[in-house]
Amino acid sequence: RQTPDRERSSMKRLLFSLALIFSFAPAFAQLVQQASKEDLIDKLTPPAPPTTRSLRNLAPKPVTVDLSINIDFDSARLKASSKPLHNNLAQAMTSERLSALKFKVEGHTDAKGKNEYNQELSARRALAVQAYLIDQNVAAERLQAEGKGASELLVPEKPLASENRRVRITLLP
Repeated sequence: RQTPDRERSSMKRLLFSLALIFSFAPAFAQLVQQASKEDLIDKLTPPAPPTTRSLRNLAPKPVTVDLSINIDFDSARLKASSKPLHNNLAQAMTSERLSALKFKVEGHTDAKGKNEYNQELSARRALAVQAYLIDQNVAAERLQAEGKGASELLVPEKPLASENRRVRITLLP
């Protein structure tokens, strides 16, 4: 058994490591271009609460998935090439594991253009995905649409990269 000082030191190293990992999380973010219904269910299922008292006060990372939604440049019209991903997302959201949960649909743009325009465009993109999900039998009261503009770039070192133009699905508390 470790001494109390060694236990505290080990816990401090663990917490420092977790903080370091989470601080670099955006750099490791992955944009989902194709995912099965099962993959999306796994990605959007909330984690089990921590079982140890010492980790209980750590704020859990929000459950999100960034989707590569094919949308015409300067448009909110969803392309047919994204239909399989949309369908899988709708099926995941209506699955038994996720059917009682609520989600935020966030629209994002790249940094090209004025902030006000990007904000409005991202909101229209979020609403387009939300409308599609509702058409696929996801209950409207389970979805909240929000435009983020270019405020949360997926690839901040490349503000004009196409990967920044995306839709993020976030589990609501």
